Formats: sequence, structure tokens, C-alpha cells
Amino acid sequence: MSDPAAQKETGQKGSTEKPGKITPAMQQFYDAKKQYPDCVIFFRMGDFYETFCDDARICARVLDITLTSRGRMPDGQEIPLAGVPYHALDTYLSRMISKGYKVAICEQVEDPKKAKGIVKRAVVRVVTPGTVIDAALLSTEKARYLMAVYPDLKKKRVGLSFIDISIGDFQFTEIPSQDMNDGIRSEAARYHPSECIVPEGTGEDLIRFLHLALSLVSSQNPTLFTQESAEEALCRQFGIKEPEDLPCAGYPAGTIAAGAALLYAQKTQFDSLSHIRSVHRSDIGSQLVLDAVTLRNLEVLQNIRDRTEEGTLVATIDMTLTPMGRRLLRRRIAAPLLDPGAINRRLDAVSYCIDRSAVRDEVRTRIHRFPDLERIAGRVSYGNASPRDLVTLASANESVKNLKLVFSTEHDIPEELSDAIAGIRDITPLADIITKAIVEDPPALVRKGGVIQDGYHEELDHLRTISRNGKQWIADLEQQEKERTGIKSLKIKYNAVFGYYIEITKANLASVPDDYERRQTTANGERYTVPALREMESQIATADERLLSLEEEIFKEILELASKEVPALQEIAHAIGKIDLYAGLAEAALKHQYVRPELVDEPTLLIREGRHPVVESSIGGGFVPNDAELSAGSDQILIITGANMAGKSTYMRSVALSIILAQMGSYVPATYARVGVVDRIFTRVGAFDDLASGQSTFMVEMIELATILNHATERSLVVLDEIGRGTSTLDGYCIAKAVLEHLHGKRSKGPRCLFATHFHEIVGIEADLKRVRNCHFAVKETDKDVIFLRKLVPGATDRSYGIHVAQLAGVPASVVTRSEELMKRIMSGEDLMGGSVKRYTQMILLDAGNDPVRESRPDPLREELRSLQVNEITPMQALTILSGLQEKARHP
Repeated sequence: MSDPAAQKETGQKGSTEKPGKITPAMQQFYDAKKQYPDCVIFFRMGDFYETFCDDARICARVLDITLTSRGRMPDGQEIPLAGVPYHALDTYLSRMISKGYKVAICEQVEDPKKAKGIVKRAVVRVVTPGTVIDAALLSTEKARYLMAVYPDLKKKRVGLSFIDISIGDFQFTEIPSQDMNDGIRSEAARYHPSECIVPEGTGEDLIRFLHLALSLVSSQNPTLFTQESAEEALCRQFGIKEPEDLPCAGYPAGTIAAGAALLYAQKTQFDSLSHIRSVHRSDIGSQLVLDAVTLRNLEVLQNIRDRTEEGTLVATIDMTLTPMGRRLLRRRIAAPLLDPGAINRRLDAVSYCIDRSAVRDEVRTRIHRFPDLERIAGRVSYGNASPRDLVTLASANESVKNLKLVFSTEHDIPEELSDAIAGIRDITPLADIITKAIVEDPPALVRKGGVIQDGYHEELDHLRTISRNGKQWIADLEQQEKERTGIKSLKIKYNAVFGYYIEITKANLASVPDDYERRQTTANGERYTVPALREMESQIATADERLLSLEEEIFKEILELASKEVPALQEIAHAIGKIDLYAGLAEAALKHQYVRPELVDEPTLLIREGRHPVVESSIGGGFVPNDAELSAGSDQILIITGANMAGKSTYMRSVALSIILAQMGSYVPATYARVGVVDRIFTRVGAFDDLASGQSTFMVEMIELATILNHATERSLVVLDEIGRGTSTLDGYCIAKAVLEHLHGKRSKGPRCLFATHFHEIVGIEADLKRVRNCHFAVKETDKDVIFLRKLVPGATDRSYGIHVAQLAGVPASVVTRSEELMKRIMSGEDLMGGSVKRYTQMILLDAGNDPVRESRPDPLREELRSLQVNEITPMQALTILSGLQEKARHP
């Protein structure tokens, strides 16, 4: 596993070091570990990266490699060791990062051949899940963010920052501290950070929450999270003299979070990251808020089943062709807009691409398989771009120029597209240099040589001539010596220890000429040299060594020229992403027969023949469309009853998804859509336990319900599915009714709400609340079967057809038959649900028994119920009162 040449340094087996004595190399390791205690140290020794002690145990387990032990600790215990070949570093790094580990690369920083004593080593970079920039470690086109959290409890604000150093995207925002957990969870759901940093000393509650919500959280030195260090770092990064001129000025908590994220990224990369040119505020106030619960329930970015994109909204409408377009689509679908004007500008661009089919087809042809220019620009800036990156960049230039030509003869181009086209810069001079300098199909690594074209550099050509001619000269010498000596098996060979030599087998030793100089005896014969061979060997070795170093020098010069064009490359990448997105949305609209929505700045919603985009695409036809009509001033709340499996949940989700599509600037699945801009979508659907935080299904439901009732506005959309099903029937009914009354309120307007329920008794509330309407999904009954028509019709229903659904699900026939018998008996009054019970825990079902004294005196529970002002209490107060009454009923 390990490099034998490094054994002396580590004091491994075969070393003369006494047990307990730390070798100089191991001291280097301990020094690196002290400097980076939270990292696994990859310690370069010869042809391997070695890991020691606990790091070795981790690597052996994670990488499935052999764990050995060589050398001894000061206490006499053997040192655990595991190593990986240096040429396979990226493969093993990728596996470590994917498992959430940080890795510090401790490299040999001087030539071992020239070192006097121990080879100098130093950590040259730290690779963490949130600061990956290497192409080999970025396995997907998705953005990879580092998140920084700074809670400013004095000012009751929390600063959040997200930075993706692979593409240079840098965002910040602030949230009120009272909404800290919800805000962090929601922003994390949008960005999916791979790593999170917080200042040391952060409260245990927040740390515990972050560990539950995110995969990797680490505490950093508080000096990283100061206003002074943040402003200094950001001003230096963006070339700004005064902190007041920073894009984050006026947001102190956000500024500190942004500064900490930048400093941490620079510290891990040992680089200024000059391609990060600005920081932008993620303005929650200008966006449709989709919190983590809503993103999950509506399966916008990830499905609930296995957290992948399969069966999600983003996967359904994604017809982009470039990595930049895909990332932009994901950003926009997670943060739709509120401004109808801005939304319509995006829709204008989509409409243009729909109407100009020839332009759209040409654009998509030009950008098909376009490279990830954002990440190439990042690697160019960082200095680790490969020869293939530069060749890819140069070849993309032709597509860029042709793309601009597509629009050169077009008129009335919408603003969004026009701005994008203006961002397409001319990088032809750089592309020409790359094409002239680098071979058409270069190796992945410059250190292997063969990267620079013949004829590009005079000295390089001369060295190649010496190398090629020298090797031919050796081949000619071998033939001459065969003829001179008469030894047909004579060979001239090469190895790293002896260089070039003439090999003669034992059977031919008598024919060796006197001028041959013996160099080594082997089991099969002897090895010789001659003065002319030694001289040529020296020339070839010098030429080959200089050849590789000169190629690296030339490549670095080209890389330096390319780094000056990074801003232009980023502008091109952003332009391509926008054009790709609009053409892709147009393609999706045509494929799925979507319609352009009409956006208005009033609390109304009208959708004709709306469909669920994901369900419709998965069933391949036959989806039954439905209308949706809501208004904060009239039909504010829609109570939806009906059969299980009839389509209630699908309908409500389809309405919410259509709003998301409309406000992100996409066409929607309907024949007509008039969307009054929604400021936030709330959802309470499904049921699950949050066992990690000790919360039951019902508690999770109530917490989510509390968030909705405390934050919904007249411009919100509230989607409630089966509120109160996690508790007793009576409690659930009371909660559901109280929630409806609260959402309706006494005002003239309220949040638009879709309310699905199996509490059929609740439909009578339509008579009491003027902005509530009942509807249900139609069912056709025959003598033998029940047919779900999937059509929403006015009015209520009192049937759920649960037994029929159970039969469809494969419940044993005996259970289904018995269920039907029980249902008939209960419906006819022959049987009472629950039988005869002497004492009930429900407050309105108390059995007074036959005690005449109790019957004659006032019942305190009844008196307390009579005194309640139902319309003046909140749902959460109702819960507290119910709990108290129930406790009194249990212990009279």
C-alpha cells in the first residue's frame, strides 16, 4: 500500500528508529493535524497520500482500503496507517467529501531529489463538501453551496449567506430571530447547502437544530464572524473603498455572515477566489415565500419518497440543455417573484420563444451540449483548469458567436432576452490562442506532457527534436551493436535507477566487446554501457525533464491570459443560462399544452381546466381538468369533501403548483389562468412523525398549523388537507372548525384557502360564514362498483367510500365484508359506534349517571363552555381550553 521510499521518514518497519521516538515526518503530520483538527490529513509521501492514527481508521472504513500499522507512538503503540496512490487522489477525495468529511492536503513543497534531510511539507488546500471546485469532485450540475449562519441576538436578527465557489454565486439575507428556525429551514431547502458554518459559542438549541436540518455543521473561530473582518474582506474582494458602498451595507448580520462565508472559502482554497465578483441580497420581501414544509409537500425540488428529483415539478418542466440553464431554473422555481411587471417580462421572453419556432429551434441546436462555462471560469480563476477545460472553452466560442448571429436579424426582442444577448462577449482572441497552442485532444493533466502544439514555442520544439532524435539514435545504436557483436538478442533498455543500458544474456557473454563497461550483474546476464550511450542518455534526460517543465510553464501562461477573461466568461455563461431557460420553458409549454397566465396585483385566482403538471405527465393522458376560483373578498375558502382517492389532494396541489409556475415566469397547465399575486403558499398535507426531535404526528401537524395561522395574510394561499385527523374525532372536528372561523375572520378579506376534510358535519359552516363555499368530487355509483369521476362540482357530500378504497388496496375480503356489515348496522341505528360506555373522556359526552344531586346542581363544565367567546379565541387558545376541560372531565 505505502511507498517503500517513504519508510525511513515515517519510522515504519525496517527503520532503525526506536519505538516511542517521533520521526521528523510524523512530527510534520502532528503539526498539520494540530492546525486542521477537524480535517482528515492526506499526507504526501512519495507515490502515496498516507493517513495516520484516527484518520487512517476513518479512511479504511470510508474508502474500503487496508488498514495497517507501522511505526510506534511515544507510548509504544503502533501507528495505524492507510494510504491511497497519489495519481488516484481525486477518486478517493470524492468519496470522502460525499460522506461529509473535510480533507486537508499536506503536500511535498520541495523536490525530494533536492531536499537536504526531511522533505518540507505543508497543507496546500482544504477540501470540504461546501468548498469544492475541482471538476472531478463535482459529480452533478447542481449548485454546491456553503452556508454561513450568524445569529445577532442583540439586534434580534439572523444573517444567512450562501456561496458556491465553483460558479461564483454569492447570496446573503437576514431574517428575524423569532423566525430563526423556520427561516433557516426554508432557506436551506431552497439552496440545499452541502456544509454550514457557525461561530463558536452559538447556542446549543440552534446547533442541535442545524445538525438535524443539515448534513455537515462546524463551529469556527468567532474572529471569522466580526463586522470588521467581514467588511474588510468584502471590500477587498470587490475593490470597494468604503463599507457603506457594499451591496450588503445596512444589513449587519447579513454582512457578517457573508464575510465569514467568503473568508472560510478563501482559507480552505488558499486563494482569493477572484471570480467571486459581487454579493447579492436574496430579498425575501420580493419573492413568493415557499418554506421548507411547502417545498416538501408540493414536491417542488425533491420528491417525498427518496429525496431525488424524479416526479417533481422541476423535473417535469425542465427542458433546458445547459448546466447554467438548469441551475437558473432551480433557483427561480424555488423563489418566484411578487412583482407582476417583472413576472410579465419573463413571460414575454417565453412567449417570444414560443412564437418564433425557427429561432427557438436554432437556439436549442446551438446550445445543445454546451459546456459548463460557469465552472470552467471558476477553475480558470482558481488556476486549476485542465488542458481539456481550455480546449472546451475555445470550441464553445463558435457556438457563442453563432448564437448571437441567430438574433442579429430579429426585431422586437423582449427585454429579458435582449439583456441576455447583450451579455454575450467576444472571446475570439483567447480562443484563437488556445486553438493555436493546445493540441486538439489533450491529456487530462498537463504534467503528463503532450499538451502544447508543435510549432507554438521554439524552445519546446527544439527539446522535442532532441528527445525524438535521441530515442531514434538509441534505436539505431541497438541495431549497429547487434551487427557489430553478432549478438541478435542484444537490447538497449531503460529504467529510472540505471538509465539506458545494454543487456546481454549469459549465453552471449563471450561475444561482449572490450570497450563495453559493465554496470550490473543480473540473474540472466550482464548490463553494460558505452561512452556514446552515456552522453546521449544525458542529453535525452535533460531534454525530457526540461520538456515537461517548459510545457507546464507555457500552459500556465495561457491560463493566466484566460484568467483575465473570467468576467467575460461569466457574463457569457449567465447569458446562455437565461436564453436556455426561456427556450426550455417555451418547449415545455408547447409539449404539455400550457397557457400564458395573466398576472394581477389583487387577491383573486381563476384557473380554467387546470391540471396537475406532474401527475398529468406521469399518466400519459386522461387527466381530468378542473376549475379553481378563489377571491379574498368573495369565495375565499373552498371546503372540499368527497371520496377517498377522488382527487382532493391532487386538485389542491395542482392549484398551488400553477401559482408557483406563473410567478416564476412560466406558462401553466390550464386553458386560462388569471393569477392574483400570492405572497406565500402554506401547506398542511400528509402526516409524519419527527422522531428525531421527539414530536408526534399530531404535534407536527399543530406546529405547522400554528405557523400558517400566525403568518398568513390576505395575499396568501393556504392549502389544508385533513386538519385534525391526528387526534380524536371530536377534538379534530373542533380544531378544524375553529381554524376555518379564524381564517375567515370578521374582516372583509382573508387568505385564499383550499380546505379538504372528512369531517362532513363541518360543511354546515357555509351557512354561517359568507365567504365559504362547499364543493366535492363527483362519484358515480353502480350496483357493483364505484367510479371516481375526478370532477369537482358545487355542494357537499357525506360519503367517503373508505371501504371501497380499502377493497381496491387489497384488504382481505373478510375485513371488507365485515366493514360493510357494520356500516349497514350503524346507518340503520342497530349498532352504536363504541358500544355502551359508562364514562367518556370527551367533554360534551359526560355521563352524569343517575345521581339526582348532580342533575339538579349546575355543571361547571357546561357553565364554562357557555361562557366561551368562540369567535374571539385563536385555534391555539382553543386547544389549550379543550385540554383543560378534558382534564377536568377526567378528574371531576
